Amino acid sequence: MKEVLRANKSTGAIAPSSKQLADVVTELAELSEADVIVEYGPGTGVFTEAILQKKRKDAYFIALEVNPEFVKYTRKRCPGALVIEDSAQNALKHLRAAGYEHCDAIVSGLPWTRFDDALQDEILDATFEVLRPGGRFVTFAYATSPMVPSGKKFFKGKIKKKFGNVRQSKPIWKNFPPCVVFIAHKPE
Repeated sequence: MKEVLRANKSTGAIAPSSKQLADVVTELAELSEADVIVEYGPGTGVFTEAILQKKRKDAYFIALEVNPEFVKYTRKRCPGALVIEDSAQNALKHLRAAGYEHCDAIVSGLPWTRFDDALQDEILDATFEVLRPGGRFVTFAYATSPMVPSGKKFFKGKIKKKFGNVRQSKPIWKNFPPCVVFIAHKPE
């Protein structure tokens, strides 16, 4: 909550995500089939922890976080993760530095409704570019977010226009607040 108040434009969670939400998101990302995985906005590391448990041992994994407090927290919580203090738009730069041109899965905890149109577009374009054809992009929103104007524009418009194939999960009630998960596949 402190970070929501301090970093209102980049932090959207009023409480850490639940283990149940992390389990649903990481299962839908099909991490056991991924060679290269990127996480956007790990926050306190709830998803990062689930990714480390579910990914193959030989899979390459990076997490990108802009909030230095969350970077420190996630590095401490998940010492086996490579957590980089940088924005999601730079995922390809970091993958290329490690010898990769694309990733198979992106798990995002970004607060899309807090971003202005230009930032949403910039991150979505970078996401599309870094994913391999057939790659999966999994993100979530509070259950009410797709109903507010900025959420409707992003979750019902922009993401579908960019990816075409987007599914929405049933609500995840064991999270505060309840969430829905969006699963997009980059066309092959």
